[in-house]
Amino acid sequence: DPQHQGISTLLCGHKDDVNVVKFFHPADEWPCLILSGSVDQSIRLWQTSLTQDNIHRTISILEGHTGSINCINVASRRQILASGAADATIKLWRVGYENHQWEMTLLQTIQTRPRFIPLTLTLSVLDSDNLLLAAAGTRGDIYVYATRSGHNLTHQVTLSGHEGWIRSLAFASELDEANSDFLLASASQDKYIRLWRIRRNADSEQGGAQKPDGSIDFESLLSNKAYRVETSSKSYSIAFEALLLGHDDWIYKVSWRRIAGKLRLLSASADNSLAMWDSDAPSGVWLCTTRIGEISAQKGSTTATGSMGGFWIGLWLADGQSVVGLGRTGSWRLWNYDSDRQRWVQGVGISGHTKSVMDIAWATDGSYLLSTGSDQTTRLHAEWINGTKRSWHEFARPQIHGYDLNCIDTVGAFQFVSGADEKLLRVFDEPKSTAELLRRLCGVGTALEKKLPEAANIPVLGLSNKAVRVTPENQQNGTAAPERDVLSQSTDSADMAVQDSSDPPIEDDLARHTLWPEREKLYGHGYEISAVAASHDGSLIATACKASSLDHAVIRVFETQNWRELKPPLRTHSLTVTSLRFSGDGRSLLSTGRDRQWAVFAIYGTKSPTFRLIDNNLKAHSRMILSGCWAPTTAGGIIVTGGRDKTSKLWLVLDASKEPKQTLTASAPITAVDMLSHLVRDMLVLAVATEGGDVSIYFLDVATLAVKSFYSLEDTLRPLNSITQLLWRPLPAGEDESRDGHESIGQVALSSDDCSLRIFSISLDRLKYENGT
Repeated sequence: DPQHQGISTLLCGHKDDVNVVKFFHPADEWPCLILSGSVDQSIRLWQTSLTQDNIHRTISILEGHTGSINCINVASRRQILASGAADATIKLWRVGYENHQWEMTLLQTIQTRPRFIPLTLTLSVLDSDNLLLAAAGTRGDIYVYATRSGHNLTHQVTLSGHEGWIRSLAFASELDEANSDFLLASASQDKYIRLWRIRRNADSEQGGAQKPDGSIDFESLLSNKAYRVETSSKSYSIAFEALLLGHDDWIYKVSWRRIAGKLRLLSASADNSLAMWDSDAPSGVWLCTTRIGEISAQKGSTTATGSMGGFWIGLWLADGQSVVGLGRTGSWRLWNYDSDRQRWVQGVGISGHTKSVMDIAWATDGSYLLSTGSDQTTRLHAEWINGTKRSWHEFARPQIHGYDLNCIDTVGAFQFVSGADEKLLRVFDEPKSTAELLRRLCGVGTALEKKLPEAANIPVLGLSNKAVRVTPENQQNGTAAPERDVLSQSTDSADMAVQDSSDPPIEDDLARHTLWPEREKLYGHGYEISAVAASHDGSLIATACKASSLDHAVIRVFETQNWRELKPPLRTHSLTVTSLRFSGDGRSLLSTGRDRQWAVFAIYGTKSPTFRLIDNNLKAHSRMILSGCWAPTTAGGIIVTGGRDKTSKLWLVLDASKEPKQTLTASAPITAVDMLSHLVRDMLVLAVATEGGDVSIYFLDVATLAVKSFYSLEDTLRPLNSITQLLWRPLPAGEDESRDGHESIGQVALSSDDCSLRIFSISLDRLKYENGT
C-alpha cells in the first residue's frame, strides 16, 4: 500500500476468534470472495459491496461443524472449498452463482479415520474430472483423498514420515505445463519439511521413479516407496521426494510461488526466520538459498529482550518480489527484493497489540498516543508526515514488561507513568532517539532535547529499562556504550542512536531499540494497580490499586519534583477505584469506583499541595461506576460518570440536590466517557463507549445540558468487544480544527478488548449529513 494506511477494511460478524481466512475466486467472471473460519463453528463468505468501496458484506454462513474451524482450502476451477474442524471432520462445499445470487451446497462430510483433528488442508485439481485432497493435523501422517465417482472423495493413501503434528500443506505444479508432476510440501512440529512428488500415469512407473529419458531409476526402489492413487479416470503415484533441514523450531507455514518460471518454497518457523528453498538445477537437490528474520546470534532470546518470538505465517506477494510474515509481537513484517543490491530489504510493515489494549493516553500536546495492554507492552503511535501523505504508525515501544499492564498517563511533555499487575508504578523518560525520530518524521518539536537521556536497554532477567549513553567517539556511527552488565554483545545498543531512516521504525528496531529509560518507581499500594492520572502540568500523579476494603481503596498522590508521596492518602472509597481524572484547571481530582461512588477532591497550594474532599455521591449509580471525566472549565464544574447500569450521568459539583442534571442510557454497560475540552457551537461534545463496542457522540446544550443531537458509530467501524478507554485528542500546536475541507470537531482514540487501537476523525458536517439533521 503506497499510502501506508495499514488496515483498510474490518469484517465484523463472527462471535469468536477467527482462525483462518482465505481468498476465493471461483471463476473469472464471478466476484472474488473472502472465506473466514472461526471458533464459533461457522464459515462466513464475504463479498465486496457493489456500492461502497472497502465494505464487505456476508453473503452466506456455512454451518454444520460442531467444533472450531481450523483450516479452509479451495479448488477455484471447480468452485469447491474444503473445511476442517476440531470435530475431526472434513466437509466439502460447492459454491454456485447465478443472477447475482449465491448458493452453497454441502457435498460431503469425511470423518477422519483414525481420528485426528485437521490443522491443514490443501486441494488440487488433477485434471478436468479429478480432485485430490491432502489433510493432516494432530497425527504425524498425511491423509490423501481422491475422487473415484462423482464428487465424493475417498481415502487412498497415508503418507508417513513426520514425527510431530503437521501444521501446513501446500500443492504446486512443478512446471508450468499441462502434464507436469505435482509437488506436495508438508511442514511439521518436528522441524522438518518433506516434499512429495505426485506423478501421472502410475502404470508406467513399475514401482520406481522415472528418469527424464524414460528409463526406470532402480536406485529409488531401494529407498523410496511409491503410493498408488486411483481416481475415477486415471492413476497417479505419490513418492517421497526430499527432506528439507534447516529450521531449529516448529514450522508453521509453507507456501509455493513460481518466479520467472522457477518454483520456490517459502517456510515460516518459530525459530524467528523465513526461509526460501530452491531446487538446484543440475542435481535436483533442494537448498535453502535465502533466510530472512533474526540472525543466529539472537536466537533463543525472548520477546522481553526484543525477540519477535517466531513467525506464525509467511506469504508471498503476487509478483514473488515481496514476502510478509506475521510474528508473535503482532506485526506484519514486509521484505522487498532489491534487484540492484541483490538482497531482501525490510520495508514498512503493520504492527499492533496482540492482546487486550487496557488504556491509552495522549501526549499533553496531542502529538502522539501511548497505549498499553495485556500483551505486556507500551507502544507509542504518531502520525507520519510523508510529503502530502499522512498515516499513523508505531514509532516506539517504550516498555516491554513482565506483567500485564493496566493503566497509563503522560507526565508533562517527556515522561509517562504506567501501572501493571504489580504493587508499584514506573515512570519513564523520553530518550533523545525517540524525540529526534518524532521531530524528523512527525514534525513534533522538542525544546529540551539536550536534557533528555540518550537511549535505553533492558537488563537480562530484569524488568527495569536502564539508560545508556552514546560515547563521543562512536557518535558518528551511532554506537551506544551501555554498561557491560546491561546486555550481552549480541544485543548491544549499537543502532539505538538516532537513525537516518526516512521511514517509521521496522519491527527489529521497535522491539529492541526504542525503549525508554526508567526514571522512578512509585511504591505504597498493596495490590495490583488499577488507575493512574497525572495533572496537566505534570506536577502530580494520582494512583489507585485493586481493593476490597477501605484500607486498600485509597488514592495515593505523588509529587513529580522529588517523587515523594503526599500524606495522608485520600480515603473515601470502599472498593477498587476504577478511574481518576484531574480537572482542566488542575485544581480538582475526580475519582470513581466499584462501590458506585464518585468523589471530587479540591487541591490547595502549589509547593506542598493538600487535598480535601469537597463533594461525593455514595450511590450515584445502581451498579459500579467504570469511568468519569470533566466537562470544559467554561461549563462550570460539570462531571460525567458512566456505569455498569447502562447509564451515563452528568452532575454539577457542589449541587445540594445530589441529583444528576442529565441521564443518558445505552444498550450495554458504559465503560468509558470523555468530554471534548472545548465547546462546539456553544455545545458540549460527549463521547460514550460501551461494553458491546458501541460509541455514541452527544451534543449537549451548555446551559441546560439537554441533548440536541447524537451520532452512533456505524457497525463496520466499531470494535467487536468491550471498549476499555476513550479519549479526545488535544489539538496539536499549529493545527486548526478543519481537515479535508470539513469542519472538524476533533479526533478521538479508543482502545478495546479486541486488541485494536482506533483513531477517528469527527467532522461536524459529515455527522449532520449522516444523521439527516
